[in-house]
Amino acid sequence: MNRPDEFVQVLNQWIEVFMHRSMQNLHKYSKESGFSMSQIFALTFVSHRGTCGVTDLAEGMGVSNAAASQLLDKLVQQQLIGRTEDPSDRRGKQITLTAKGTQVIQESLSARHSWFSELEGQLSEQEKQQVNSVLITLINKGRQLDIPQVTAAAPNNPIR
Repeated sequence: MNRPDEFVQVLNQWIEVFMHRSMQNLHKYSKESGFSMSQIFALTFVSHRGTCGVTDLAEGMGVSNAAASQLLDKLVQQQLIGRTEDPSDRRGKQITLTAKGTQVIQESLSARHSWFSELEGQLSEQEKQQVNSVLITLINKGRQLDIPQVTAAAPNNPIR
């Protein structure tokens, strides 16, 4: 690369394309399934955490505890999440995904990633191998950075 900032510019362009296509497909899934983007985000947050409390979700979504609780009430009614008593704090509740909630997450991920096959079809075998090699390097280097949100959500296992 000729300029030091060229790498960052190209990476930003890829992220823009990736996010645009992924979010476009997620929005389409949201409309077709009848789930709001907030509901999908909440389910995704709980999925990454395994279990969490109302305050955790509220902070993760940038909303008040009351707003998060109201959203959770709807998800409980739809049987997408379960709420149980927190064994360490009887006043608190632990939130977990139900099987139905897990299915919604899987469907939303499939919808977000559905354009990957189309992209793959446009690449030669050599291009696929090159992209794969570079992405593995970026994944491993990215996981080495001190970013708590990423390391909590993604296992710190290098890809080979």
